Amino acid sequence: MTTQTMTGRTTQAPAPTQEGTLFGVLTAVTFVHLLNDMMQSLLPSIYPILKTQFHLNFTQIGLITLTYQITASLLQPFIGHFTDKRPKPYSLPMGMAFTLVGLLLLAVAPTFGLILLAASLIGMGSAVFHPESSRVARMASGGRHGLAQSFFQVGGNTGSAIGPLLAAFIVLPRGQIGVSWFSVVALVGILMLLGVSRWYKERLVHLQKRPAEAKEALSPLPRAKTILAITVLMALVFSKYFYLTSLTNYYTFYLISRFHVSVQSSQLYLFAFLGAVAAGTLIGGPVGDKVGRKAVIWCSILGVLPFTLILPHVNLLWTAVLSVVIGFVISSAFSAILVYAQELVPGRIGMISGLFFGLAFGMGGIGAAVLGKLADATSIVFVYKVCAYLPAIGLLTWLLPDISGAKTAKASR
Repeated sequence: MTTQTMTGRTTQAPAPTQEGTLFGVLTAVTFVHLLNDMMQSLLPSIYPILKTQFHLNFTQIGLITLTYQITASLLQPFIGHFTDKRPKPYSLPMGMAFTLVGLLLLAVAPTFGLILLAASLIGMGSAVFHPESSRVARMASGGRHGLAQSFFQVGGNTGSAIGPLLAAFIVLPRGQIGVSWFSVVALVGILMLLGVSRWYKERLVHLQKRPAEAKEALSPLPRAKTILAITVLMALVFSKYFYLTSLTNYYTFYLISRFHVSVQSSQLYLFAFLGAVAAGTLIGGPVGDKVGRKAVIWCSILGVLPFTLILPHVNLLWTAVLSVVIGFVISSAFSAILVYAQELVPGRIGMISGLFFGLAFGMGGIGAAVLGKLADATSIVFVYKVCAYLPAIGLLTWLLPDISGAKTAKASR
């Protein structure tokens, strides 16, 4: 069936079996992405428990976050670069095994040092998982790379959203040891990834027999223009995730401080915003497949600027409406940015995926710290007024070369 699938794809003949097989792999890796990011989000969710039990100060809490971010963010491009040259299909379940060990250690760690070790293991699991799973999503896309990356990314967004909720019901009532319950989730992920890895290995063997396709790695642009384009894309990711951090981490505080809503009400507004983010993430990739990545990037980053500028000056109703619009529009950019970058450097799928996923995680961590300090020094309302200008960085999209996303996607595999 695999051979028939790949043959059908090469000749571009309509093949329902092919689509079913590809979406089966894509659904599996997306679901594990949900499980992975759900487990990753447990760490900050149990900070109150760790702070009380180990008498930690905020500097030590920050050190836990820093340890996790260093391993989860900085390792990703290097792992992706390594697997570009030496693909390791079974690195996916191995990465999940790191997360499993990290969770079990976190559940029983008796000292602060072992908590840091557990955080680093959880981060390493994420660093291994994201570049390789993003590669699998692209390989299983059937040429619709934007759709595949959006679908894959929604899994992660969903996991990050439900992780704290599950932590509230499962971990918090049981204390530190409650983290061990999620080892079952990690085991499920490992079992599913073993199946994905088998498909991945078969796919690599098939591609090795087709040297003509292996030459897709030629960049469509000269080296200097490629570097410029990647730099611009990284700047756009910075603006997107720095602004998103202001909403995901401080939106409830903003609503409580400015409009005096209850904690419960603020959570409902945050849920509406996160739902819009998930919807925008899912839409951005397929639209990019049809109209081109650059058009989506223009509309997503720069197009949201009028709404972010208005947001700090409107009443509660319009704040809720605008936050949903902002979440939907700005979240559509990441899949388009990632696929655009992969098309610029098609032979470095793992490195590019690791670079941009790592940058996204890093910007989230750095943004939370910087904006928190700014809020302490001024006010949360001032933070939103400053962050409102971040989407103006979207003007740099003008420097991106015009590459037809739809044509490149069809030709790339």
